[in-house]
This record gives sequence, C-alpha cells and structure tokens, in this order.
Amino acid sequence: QVQLVESGGGLVQAGGSLRLSCVASGSVFHINTMGWYRQAPGKQRELVASIANGGRTNYAESVKGRFTISRDNAKKEMRLQMNSLKPEDTAVYYCNAVDVWAMDYWGKGTLVTVSS
Repeated sequence: QVQLVESGGGLVQAGGSLRLSCVASGSVFHINTMGWYRQAPGKQRELVASIANGGRTNYAESVKGRFTISRDNAKKEMRLQMNSLKPEDTAVYYCNAVDVWAMDYWGKGTLVTVSS
C-alpha cells in the first residue's frame, strides 16, 4: 500500500506561480510512475504531468513550458512547479502513483484557484 498526501494549493492571480508537493509513504520502493492529475468543476480528471522512475517526463500540451514536474526518491516526494498560471488551470490537483504491479494510488487532492 502507498499513501499520498498533497500540499501547496491555494489562491493565486493569473500569471503567478505555485508549487505543489506530494509526499509518499508506505510501500514506496514499488512505485514506478508518479504523476499529477487535475479535475475542474464539471470536467473529467485529466493528466497534467507524469514522471517515471528513471526520470522520463510527460506533459499535457496545455501546460508544456509552464509546469515542471520533479521527483526526489530519497525524500519520497514529487513536486509540480506551476508558473504563468491561467484561470483555466483552476482545478483540484491530485497526486497519483502506479506501482510495479500497475496498482493505482491517489491522494485526496489540493485545490488550485487562479483568479483573473
């Protein structure tokens, strides 16, 4: 089992920055890929960015060049640096981890609100 706890959400003006953090505990040595998803009101949850154990990253087109995902396995932490935020980035952001047996784990989410 893996437990994930997000932090760092909040209210920011358009053009501002936020950094999200996700700390993992439990069977972290079996984690393969980690990622950030978001869900805006009335919309489906979507992938924002992911990072594999080896460091390979993947970003949604809408955040490329603005968001940076990173991972510190020693600290059992994943971060999402979000710059040049837009109102359309407003959503609940969820931390996700997939272990080597393809089991999905989710955090409870952290709310990011970008005002125009």
